[in-house]
Formats: sequence, structure tokens, C-alpha cells
Amino acid sequence: MKKVLIADKADKLCETVLRDKGLEPVVKTGMTPAELKACIAEYDAIIVRSATTLTRELIEAATNLKAVARAGSGVDNIDVPACSEKNILVMNTPFGNTVSTGEHALAMMMSLARHIPQANASTHAGKWEKKKFEGVELTGKTLGVIGCGNIGAVVADRAMGLKMNVVVYDPLMTVERAREMGVTMVTLDELYAQADFITWHVTMNPATKGMLNKDAIAKMKKGVRLINCARGGIMVEEDVKAGLASGHIAGLACDVYVTEPATDHIFFGLENVVLTPHIAASTKDAQVTVARQAAEQIADYLLNGVKKHAVNGDHVK
Repeated sequence: MKKVLIADKADKLCETVLRDKGLEPVVKTGMTPAELKACIAEYDAIIVRSATTLTRELIEAATNLKAVARAGSGVDNIDVPACSEKNILVMNTPFGNTVSTGEHALAMMMSLARHIPQANASTHAGKWEKKKFEGVELTGKTLGVIGCGNIGAVVADRAMGLKMNVVVYDPLMTVERAREMGVTMVTLDELYAQADFITWHVTMNPATKGMLNKDAIAKMKKGVRLINCARGGIMVEEDVKAGLASGHIAGLACDVYVTEPATDHIFFGLENVVLTPHIAASTKDAQVTVARQAAEQIADYLLNGVKKHAVNGDHVK
């Protein structure tokens, strides 16, 4: 019986699906890299979320591994080139957490607009600071969406329902797709110049790393509000902090950080910043969906050779 390691916390449905398909699920979460290296050769496949990083060293030790599934969309914690070299298929579950992540970005935008976390803390403390928490409306404001794939499309759709003007920058978007969605395609510089709120929904890659930097901020409207529920590495955090301090950036809502877990951070204590601990995809609905999808994809590949949502499918025989 083929063995599948579930290395990160996942919904119980993941085990159930694997077992029902005739595979042997083994749950070992919270392992150190050394502990994982010592046992990874035992498994035919591994399922991870964001906690486990599969480095080249670990992949080299995985002498029996045939497939890796990421219960989520991002695969930046997996050395995909190393997997390709070892003929190991890497798959993700790109649609499982789409709605949850999009809704979180919208919740963060609303929190920025109306100072909800700060007002909540103040009221719990027995204060009544109505004048302190004057906000802004979303209706009629322009939302810039950078990256309009699955998640960005959800955000754009909901924002239009809030009567916002939505402009989009995505090099892969077609004119037909923009027309179908009802959004306006613009260049990145045009987006920076027009948007009252900007939200990022891009993967982490050489082109996006550090794209939110001092040069980009200088092109934005004074008083812009920023939302990042994508990846921490797209920000130069020091530049964002400087923009907040100068008032050029009116507020930041952030769910992701360059280094995680972020237990000590330069954004901590800033009054115009709303922070959450990488929970955009953390809904019961999303976790059930990605757990099921990851298990089904592993089973389909190990038992039938079917590649679904493979990020390196062209490189694996």
C-alpha cells in the first residue's frame, strides 16, 4: 500500500479520502527539517500547507517520493526545480481557498476604511472616541487590483457590488476577460496614479519580489490605502513603513510578512496598520475543500497517473 505523509495540519477529510482510495495516510505534523529528512524516504507522496518547507536537501533525501501536493495555492515553500529534477510531480489546489482569501482582503479593506479594529479595542477599553475614528466610504472610490486571477477576480467582483470603480493590472489578462468582468485594464503606473485602495493578488516570483517599494509608493496617490493578502515578499517592508510614517500611505492592512511567523515586526504598534497572522485562507470551508482536493489529486496521480493542477507537469514523465 502506498504511503502518503500529511506533514502539516489538515482537515480530517484528507485522511479519509486517502484511506477510501486505498492509500495509507500518515499524519506527522510539526516535524523539524532533520526529523522530516530522517523519514521522508518512506513515503510515496507528501501533502503540505505553508508550515513545512520542502528544500532541495529534503527532496534529495526523498528517494521514494513521486508527488507533492500543496493544500493551498502558493508553492513558494517547495523547491519545484529540485522536484522536477527528481521526477516528482508538484500540485497545488488553486481554487480551494479562492473565496475565503478574497473575502478576507475585502474585510481588511473595510477595516482600513472604517478603523474597525482600533475602534473595537477602544470601545472594549471603556472609551467612547467617536471623533477619533472618522473613516471613508468605499462607494465611488477606485480600487486597484494587481493580479486578477482566481482571487483577484473575486475581490474585483465583490468590490463592484460595493459600487467601487475597479481598475486592474495583470499582464496575463485579455481584453475579452476584462470586458466580461466589467473592469478596466490599466498599466501599473496608471493604477498607482488612480487608485484610492490597492490590493495585491500575485504569486511570489522574481518579477513580483519587492514590487511594493519606495519607487512604487512615490507613484501612488497621497492617502492611498494598501492591502496585502498575497505574499510578504512582494513588499519592501522598510519602504512601506516609511510611507506610513510620512502620511503618503494612509493605511496598510497586511496578512503576510517577509518572515513568518512574525512575532516581532516593524509594523507592530503602528496606529494606521491592521495586521492578521496569515489567516486569509483560514476558514472551515476552505480547509475542507483544499484537504479534499489535495488528497484526491495525490490519489489520482499515484493510482492512475492523472496530473491535476500540476505546476511542473511538463517536466515530470
